[in-house]
Amino acid sequence: MKKKLGLLTLLGAASGQAVAQSNVTLYGLVDTNIEYVSNFSAIPPTQQGFPGPSRNRFAMASGGLSGSRWGLRGTEDLGDGMKSLFVLESGFSSDDGRMQQGGRLFGRQAYVGLQRNGIGTVTFGRQYTSIFNALSDFSPTKYGSQYEPLGLQLGLNYRSDNVVKYVGSFGGLTANAYWSFGNGAAGAGEVAGQFRRDTGYGGALSYAEGSFGATAVYDQYNPTLSATTGATGSFRKFAVAASYEAGPAKLMGGYRWGLNKSATDAILLRDDYYWVGINYKAASALTLTLGYYYDDVKNLAGTKVKNPWQLSFIADYAFSKRTDIYLTTAYARHSGLNFDTSAINFANGYYLAAGKNSMTGVAIGLRHRF
Repeated sequence: MKKKLGLLTLLGAASGQAVAQSNVTLYGLVDTNIEYVSNFSAIPPTQQGFPGPSRNRFAMASGGLSGSRWGLRGTEDLGDGMKSLFVLESGFSSDDGRMQQGGRLFGRQAYVGLQRNGIGTVTFGRQYTSIFNALSDFSPTKYGSQYEPLGLQLGLNYRSDNVVKYVGSFGGLTANAYWSFGNGAAGAGEVAGQFRRDTGYGGALSYAEGSFGATAVYDQYNPTLSATTGATGSFRKFAVAASYEAGPAKLMGGYRWGLNKSATDAILLRDDYYWVGINYKAASALTLTLGYYYDDVKNLAGTKVKNPWQLSFIADYAFSKRTDIYLTTAYARHSGLNFDTSAINFANGYYLAAGKNSMTGVAIGLRHRF
């Protein structure tokens, strides 16, 4: 159960008037599972001989459907339709207790902002980009962290530092735009005299009315590609998606165009990414999800590779509003799971063994919200 903490309790120094006007919520989620993965490389990508021979892996993992986290969020009514707000959110691995996002205390989100009725919300700090927010309602697995190709779909900057973001809702239409002064998660961040370095920006328009929803979004990230010179590339993405609800079923699909270029304007990756999926409420406590993902890789640093595709399935049974048990599975072809090795090469990816062309993952887990 979410716990409402007055500022007097949280800080030990707030006045009675402040407590009456403000509130802070402690919240969190713990998600842990047991996982089996086939055709996993026995040699890590950082070692000589990668990819290595095929091995099956059994392990405990954190974040099957949702990344484990805890956080604080709060608001204060400033009067005249205005309020201030903040969010501090920390990610952790529930299997070993380690902090995520490079060991940051509040690596998932850390921002403060103002909201005005009829105008919208402006926030400042580490937060999600517009492309993440815009496509979240059109993800078959609701951004299931274990088996969805999020990095390829959204870009490595989908959670960025030093962001100012605006979100406004006007009837069924939502406008969303952001600017990052420098993403330090994967680059140097803000550097004097190098304004463009690691910057990012984007915007989205989304529509939801009744059973229909749609969105269009653009995102650009200018990452540091040379730590010595500070030279930057340009990673551009444009996506459209739509969904339709019919009785117990929700159908969705989308397309994402992508073009990543080096500092010399050479193509690092040009691809067209597609996905379709369905959520089906089979019973009051049981939800079934099926998702299909396909990446048409036009150019990968001057080469043509086999186009990877992945099929994902989830059966999620809710014991209550706070606790559920799930089975999540995925099968990938021409790549490791989540396309990690085919295009963006995540350091913690599902690396396909030498001589293998497919990978299967199966996990059974338990998720609890508080």
